[in-house]
Amino acid sequence: MAVIVKRTGIVLSPDPRRVVFRPFQMETHRIVKIISRVMSLQNAQVDSELAIVMREFHGRHLNAHRYFLRRFAQVREHLLTDREPCENRSLLIGAYFTMEYSLESAALFNPSMVWHPDQTGMNIGQRRFIISMRATGEGHLSSITFRSGVIDEACNIGMDPVSQYVAAPELVPDAAYEVELFRRKLGELGIKSDFVESVLSECESKFTAAELEKAIAWHTSQSNFDLVEIDVHLRAMRALIACNYSIQFDKDQKLSERVMMPTSPSERNGIEDARFVEFHDGESSRFLATYSAYDGQIVLPQMIETKDFESFSVNTLNGTAVQNKGFALFPRKIDNQFVMLGRQDGENIYVMFSNSLHFWHEKTRILQPTFPWEFVQLGNCGSPIETEAGWLVLSHGVGPMRRYSLGAFLLDLKDPTKVLGRTQEPILTPDQNEREGYVPNVVYSCGGLVNGSRLVIPYAMSDYASSFATVDIDELLSEMK
Repeated sequence: MAVIVKRTGIVLSPDPRRVVFRPFQMETHRIVKIISRVMSLQNAQVDSELAIVMREFHGRHLNAHRYFLRRFAQVREHLLTDREPCENRSLLIGAYFTMEYSLESAALFNPSMVWHPDQTGMNIGQRRFIISMRATGEGHLSSITFRSGVIDEACNIGMDPVSQYVAAPELVPDAAYEVELFRRKLGELGIKSDFVESVLSECESKFTAAELEKAIAWHTSQSNFDLVEIDVHLRAMRALIACNYSIQFDKDQKLSERVMMPTSPSERNGIEDARFVEFHDGESSRFLATYSAYDGQIVLPQMIETKDFESFSVNTLNGTAVQNKGFALFPRKIDNQFVMLGRQDGENIYVMFSNSLHFWHEKTRILQPTFPWEFVQLGNCGSPIETEAGWLVLSHGVGPMRRYSLGAFLLDLKDPTKVLGRTQEPILTPDQNEREGYVPNVVYSCGGLVNGSRLVIPYAMSDYASSFATVDIDELLSEMK
């Protein structure tokens, strides 16, 4: 008997009205010209033009005043005079170098679902959840956006209202870096030299970007280092700092107003397919997510960490096994080791073990495309879920006409390299209402949850919108061969 999957009919659609501020970038000579033109305006003209901007855009954004002043500070060095402009003139200059970006104008897809860290106010049998999704806008630029909702014991789902506002977080300027971890990451990149060791020896066990720059400034003034080598290693150290960063949202900002946009050079063209999981380490827990950072040429797997979905740290993943896409962490250690799924060769599923979250070298292949619906490609659809029967993993397969379908497999709890069973037929395929979209004939998920006796599957419909389906776990397990 085929597994019966119940679709909820809920559709989370992209909304082009949800816009966020972004810097309007241009060449230096144009920046100078525009600032000079604004500086030439009379005060009354400045006030009038600023009033028009604020009237048209203030109601569409949170903290427009603060953002315009920040943009002014970023271009202030191009002023041709030391005379400090008044606040209104500064705001107007900032507005000229700001643009709106509709972050989900093209798609809202590839959802990942975790239990909300705050369960206060819930009725008996209810639980609050967070769902992260990949929001894609102009230029196929992808970000991570969030929604929340409540599910009851009968798996009835209610989504919380979505705010009309969206705002990016602040970059934490004094984020601390561990010198030994930083040294090891540089070593993985092949960046080793007397100059690097001299710089790092000046840093404390934990240091900030400013403290690193201070150490760099002193050592670059010494004449006993090769200038060409110094330049290469300087760029590597600064790039590593940029790719490992921390961000903070306003505490009074609603969850649906928060968006993680590309921040580092490795994310220049998008943050894709975050797979969130609540990771338990003894009595404490935190939320971790693997995702694909894309710079326009190279896909680089990276990791997000948060405890409250207000402050986040982002770190690079390193090691010979960190290749391709589709990484997903297990929700706890096994035999005191971190464990992760991957798809390093683009078509098979592997299991990796490591003593460090940041470094992965060994991998073991556990599944290959075997059935027609997965002949092209096989991959996980989120982190494994612990059940009494084993680690339950949602999977995706790609078959004829590049049609994506969802299946599942089961791994041994003590030894996840052992496959206990897998579905021979897909449990979810695109129906007639789901096969049209940005990329036709696709259903895809980045992670579900167990609610009582049912597995809740948030899934994307043809890379355009998202929905939910549920399936009885015992029924699903009985279909595995």
